[in-house]
Amino acid sequence: MLLAVVCVLLFAGLATAVGLRHGAPLPADPSAHAWGLAHRPPEAVALARGITATGTGPWPYALVVVAGFIAGRTTRERLRNAVVLLIVLVAGELVRTGLMELFARARPAPADWATHASGFAFPSGHATTSALAAGLLCWAMTRRARVDLAHTTCTLAVCWAVAVGLTRVYLGVHWASDVLGGWLLAAAWLSLWWWGWARWLPAEPMGHGGPGAPGTDTAPDALAASPPPKASGPRLPADARGLPPSGPLSPADTAHSPPPEDAPGPHPPPDAPEPPPS
Repeated sequence: MLLAVVCVLLFAGLATAVGLRHGAPLPADPSAHAWGLAHRPPEAVALARGITATGTGPWPYALVVVAGFIAGRTTRERLRNAVVLLIVLVAGELVRTGLMELFARARPAPADWATHASGFAFPSGHATTSALAAGLLCWAMTRRARVDLAHTTCTLAVCWAVAVGLTRVYLGVHWASDVLGGWLLAAAWLSLWWWGWARWLPAEPMGHGGPGAPGTDTAPDALAASPPPKASGPRLPADARGLPPSGPLSPADTAHSPPPEDAPGPHPPPDAPEPPPS
């Protein structure tokens, strides 16, 4: 909950600054825009266009559906999670669209654009959408995948979302504060959703060691591997259990103990020889 509050407050501060300036660029916006205009070789522009295209259209939605299937164990859970994550993404997009209409911030001059753009500027739609999709994928990976695989996937997803946002500034269709606003909005929305999910749904082990994770014992395996239960109650002496006593025997024990069945008994003395006849 604390993370959600911090993200909401940061976004509210940035949005207040944009509103007080009536959509005019913030102090750091013109310098970032000018740098992008001064560094536009054809190869870099083509690469930036390819990256920025993945931040909208079917790609984020397909990524969220994949994340929903990853987060489930059964077919029912996979379908449910995919629907829930799509709802989270669509709801975040609706909030972002409403904020764009509310602030109605103008984009940079169209003469500086290196790609197609439409609508208002704040917050950036591409930055918001890609950050939401990346965050939902990270949530799914931390629930079901191995720790090393989850770390790698989350790192790549975050780098992708950052790259999409930066290309919007580089291609001249957004101010840097628009992209920052999109990232903060996505972080706030995801934090609120994570808090609600943890509050209203039952807790479940996540990541490595959770249910279905590789290397964990299932219930039958755990029962088979468990040691046999120990007998409870007072411990009987060895002779009461029909076992030979351990340790040396005392003289009293020796006197009262019967001889073994297979032990040879005492032999009578041999008869005295008969005297020879006289």
